[in-house]
Amino acid sequence: MARAISVKTLLNKKFNTFEFDGIWKDVLGEQERNGIWVIYADEKNYKTFFTLMLSQYLSKFENVNYISAEEGTGYTFQQNVKRVKIDFKNSKIKFYEYLEIEELEKVLKNRQAGKITIIDNSTAYVDDLKSSVLRRLRRDYPKQLFIIVAHKEKEEPSTAMAKLAKKLSNIYINLSGSVAFVAGRCPGGKIIIDDQKAMLFHGSEILK
Repeated sequence: MARAISVKTLLNKKFNTFEFDGIWKDVLGEQERNGIWVIYADEKNYKTFFTLMLSQYLSKFENVNYISAEEGTGYTFQQNVKRVKIDFKNSKIKFYEYLEIEELEKVLKNRQAGKITIIDNSTAYVDDLKSSVLRRLRRDYPKQLFIIVAHKEKEEPSTAMAKLAKKLSNIYINLSGSVAFVAGRCPGGKIIIDDQKAMLFHGSEILK
């Protein structure tokens, strides 16, 4: 049976949020440290590069589990990490290759594990991470922020699970070329990716 709460109870609830700054605050505003975000783009369109930059920023707040399920942790992924200039001495990001759902849950249950889990990408989990599994993970790990990376098809995430993730998400980011269009329950806006400098800029700063 559904449990109702009063207006007073609702207004007195406390939430654990990220205190973003800079460009991230401008486009994301203030967000809870849980739930679902989605990043999607065409093949070879800065998905991993942008996601690594976001991971690096989020690791200021929480430990991050980065599951490189499609690309693995081989040479090309290593080069992306180098291009992003992740500080290996102070980084709070742990990288994993593909994990079975049971293995993923063991990571999530570990007290030392990150509170942010990035799944790159949904296509690699098309047989294992069904929509029902995503709903269960969201229910069973309510303090976890799941960031789902997906390929794009007709301007939408390509798998059924990723489509559901977008519907459930607080933040979704559609990458087109070197432009990230940020939308959802946030101020939103454009971010320009400068691959050469490994930097991000407001769209308005570049497009003036």
